[in-house]
Amino acid sequence: MTRAPETLAIIDAGGATTSVSLVARVAGQWRLLGTLAGSAGTPEMALLSILTGRVRDADPEFARHAELREAALDDMPQLVARTHPPETLAVVGATRRTVDELSIHAHRTGWRVAAASTETHDPREMMELILQREVTAVLIGIGEPPGADERAALDDLAALAGSAARRRPELRLLLSGALRARRSWLDALGEDPPGDPARITAAPVIAGRRGTGDDLRVALERLLDAPDDGRHAARNSAESLAELLDRRIELLDIGYHGGARYLAEPGVAGSPPTSVGIVSVDGGLVPAEPDDEIVDSVLAWSTGSLDRHRMTDRLRDLRRRPWVDRAGEGARLRLAAASAALTRLAALTPDLGSRAAPDVTILSGGAFATAPPSAVMLTIADTIRRVGATQVVLDHGRLLGPIGTIEDANERRLLLSDLVRDALVPLGSLVIGGGQGARPARRRRSSAAFARLSLQLESGAASGSDSSTTVQRDLDADEVAFVDLLPGARARALLEFGDVVRFGRRTRRVNVSVIGGLAGLVVDLRDVPLNLPERRDRRRARLADWSAQAWPRDER
Repeated sequence: MTRAPETLAIIDAGGATTSVSLVARVAGQWRLLGTLAGSAGTPEMALLSILTGRVRDADPEFARHAELREAALDDMPQLVARTHPPETLAVVGATRRTVDELSIHAHRTGWRVAAASTETHDPREMMELILQREVTAVLIGIGEPPGADERAALDDLAALAGSAARRRPELRLLLSGALRARRSWLDALGEDPPGDPARITAAPVIAGRRGTGDDLRVALERLLDAPDDGRHAARNSAESLAELLDRRIELLDIGYHGGARYLAEPGVAGSPPTSVGIVSVDGGLVPAEPDDEIVDSVLAWSTGSLDRHRMTDRLRDLRRRPWVDRAGEGARLRLAAASAALTRLAALTPDLGSRAAPDVTILSGGAFATAPPSAVMLTIADTIRRVGATQVVLDHGRLLGPIGTIEDANERRLLLSDLVRDALVPLGSLVIGGGQGARPARRRRSSAAFARLSLQLESGAASGSDSSTTVQRDLDADEVAFVDLLPGARARALLEFGDVVRFGRRTRRVNVSVIGGLAGLVVDLRDVPLNLPERRDRRRARLADWSAQAWPRDER
């Protein structure tokens, strides 16, 4: 019988940094002993050796019990997730309508997309696109049954697919069933086609006709052939946490090669948890070559005075050396780039933005690791705006991706049940109330407070240095208020408005449960959606006013 492991290494190898964590059984439960990160390319075993050495120095007796010996590192069980550079998928179809529909799904599963249709490209141009070196897979789709505007192109597309499969034996192809039934496909492919036959698979029916978007999403994720990809695996961890905590979980990940947004909900009446969401290269911190649109989007969230040319240089430097200049202005630049990336993710997921606020919002990614917790909370309030209350936590050790690679859901849930308190650092609670047009003009002209916040702390816990259990504060319209609330402290937040506002429903009184964190409680009464000036100088001044509260001891 094999003895259960006493220690476990959890490794998340990202595009910018590699994070190594060490967990061990303490009093019958898995606990996080420590986390260490280094720049991408740093040998993982070197990081693990440094981390175990620090644990041995801190507690030699425990290290002996857990068998944390240098010689035993190679045999230590590991959970490993790796973030791979995005691959390029050529999306080809008979009509622009079909290609656009397929491209949307491909963008939402982590592919970089190059698209062409018979309406915009001739067969030679489409073959040139498919034969490009960076293209690693091809999706050729039509409606099933084919539409009247697609039938004339069936033989051309089938011949194109067969020729591509023969000329590039390593190419992965996802084909609509109607194309594989055409004689032109067999003629172009030949009697003895090279390569593995399993690389050619059938595409699901296009969503909106008879199939579902989930069918195509699963097929495209399989086509990536990256079962250890941390960004996709984190979806499994989000589902397990939703079931474990019985809470609606939203996961926001901004990384070097892309980003992810998932919303997981616990199952009902014994059913398994469910999730929806996307992985997209558009959610990455900085693209390989930032264009004017990307530069302008980061400038829109920056409080500095950089012009477009200098910002372009700074973003290129950030892309080339993402681990350098992580403090001061570098932290501000990262957070501005993260705000732009979150805005792009929000634009790609209007279906998630229209849902009720989640109970817990989990953040992941190096962009959030260098900024003050209050500034991170403000970034979420600025970009992922939904009326309601949510607790915000940080996956500081990047454990969710590697844990998500565990295939067995029960085993994954058991490990998370022990590690959830160590893995997720509480940043605080975010309460967003009100909405655009909800404030009468007489209230804006009045000197009276727009709302009153009463914070009733549970179990006699105190906020900050105040020994009382009740905190009261008057709030103005369009105010962002930061209220001290210690990590783990639970409270009831009562908001009483002078006029009717929107908070899930139209009301004058809101009573929600909140939990403290490093940033405490943030109450945001600005417009939903956020209304910012178009002029760059006025917008920068408005952002600076808000961020002055979030960046402590800022002398700028």
